[in-house]
Amino acid sequence: MRERTRPVCIQGVAVGVITALEAQKRNKERVNIYIDGQYAFSLTLMEAARLKKGQSLTEAEVAALQGEDTVLRAVDSAARFLSFRPRSVAEVRRNLTAKEFPKPVAEAAIERLTAMGHLDDLAFARFWVGSRGEFKPLSQRALRTELKRKGVPDPVIEEALAEQDETELAYRAAQGQLRKLKGGTLPDFKQKILTFLQRRGFSYSTARTTLTRLIEELELRDEPFFGTIESDEDDNGYSDPDT
Repeated sequence: MRERTRPVCIQGVAVGVITALEAQKRNKERVNIYIDGQYAFSLTLMEAARLKKGQSLTEAEVAALQGEDTVLRAVDSAARFLSFRPRSVAEVRRNLTAKEFPKPVAEAAIERLTAMGHLDDLAFARFWVGSRGEFKPLSQRALRTELKRKGVPDPVIEEALAEQDETELAYRAAQGQLRKLKGGTLPDFKQKILTFLQRRGFSYSTARTTLTRLIEELELRDEPFFGTIESDEDDNGYSDPDT
């Protein structure tokens, strides 16, 4: 049976005594703290290691321990969110808010993650732009829109985009369409490439420049890339009477 003690009063501040520290059954990384024989709160194993049975705690000390624990839980929650892919500061803030962490707690967690190097908007923006460039090239305009939605500040966006070449982005994007367009006619190829690039956010002039470059390269290949327009005449040179 846990020892029960009576709280004393020092200069008007209530003091409780730690009567037990017990590891949680379902989570061995957390410890339940009992004050004056009653469960009071839980802490991480590391924070609880600083306490001992029989130690007196003031209300202010208890509040500080609980506040620190809440920040640590927010940091752990954000770290799990970051484990899937890099995130912007704004994304982490929105996630912590959705998890109902108080604003001061969320900001404290963000400050710690930033200090540890886990949060960096410029690094995130460069990651995002690089990833898009490799798997789904987009125009700088489209990239700017995506990064704005993720809450990245404008100066950071511009710094990340300054490292990108718009014409090369368009060229890489168009190259990804070559396999599916091989064998089609040249007019069809032109229309589909222009439409595709403009849908990715590239300007008409950039799309036209990219199209010209692609056609010049494809026409130099030994194996013909473009198909021919089918004739309405049959093998004997006569027109099909049913057409």
